[in-house]
Amino acid sequence: MCVAIPGKILSLDGDMAKVDFSGSTVNVNTGIIDAKVGQYVLVHAGCAIEVMDKDKAEELIELFAEIEEMENEYR
Repeated sequence: MCVAIPGKILSLDGDMAKVDFSGSTVNVNTGIIDAKVGQYVLVHAGCAIEVMDKDKAEELIELFAEIEEMENEYR
């Protein structure tokens, strides 16, 4: 199964971006999309694959947080 996760671009340097994933900053390749600082991107395997609408990205981030919380309750 493949999972892509939304994150917010903090900075860009050529085709590389620093992307915030709920407080964790990761270097992401943005070479296949046209992204700008402040936008949300969907990231899979270290590559941004889509620029996302802010509301949709925040909804997905919230859903992932709820899933993680439920997982932690059952451990």
